[in-house]
Amino acid sequence: MLTKRKSRSVAAVLAFSGTLTISGLHKFYLGQPLWGILYVLLSWTPIPKVASAIEGVWYLAQDEEAFDRNFNLGKSALKNSQQAGNQVNTIASALRELDALRQDGLISEYEFEQKRRQLLDQIS
Repeated sequence: MLTKRKSRSVAAVLAFSGTLTISGLHKFYLGQPLWGILYVLLSWTPIPKVASAIEGVWYLAQDEEAFDRNFNLGKSALKNSQQAGNQVNTIASALRELDALRQDGLISEYEFEQKRRQLLDQIS
């Protein structure tokens, strides 16, 4: 299941907006729908508004790494971009080696194209 990375600032804004409007929107955003429903059901009391304000402060007080651990399955945006960069560099190196084999006549044009497509399909 592909889930989009959650933003700490968006979560905080939604939490703070819950003190003025409908509480619990931040819970839906963070993938906690049962808590979101509970906040909506208790909206006639001050409890969800106070909890939303506290959680908004908590989200802002966390650093990005702590927020990612709690709400993004431990995956930070920087770590993901570094992994993608490493993958692209590895595939680019393999393509250069493959092209050298083709130029040396060790593989045919057809074999080169097949392997090139396989390598490019690995980029996600």
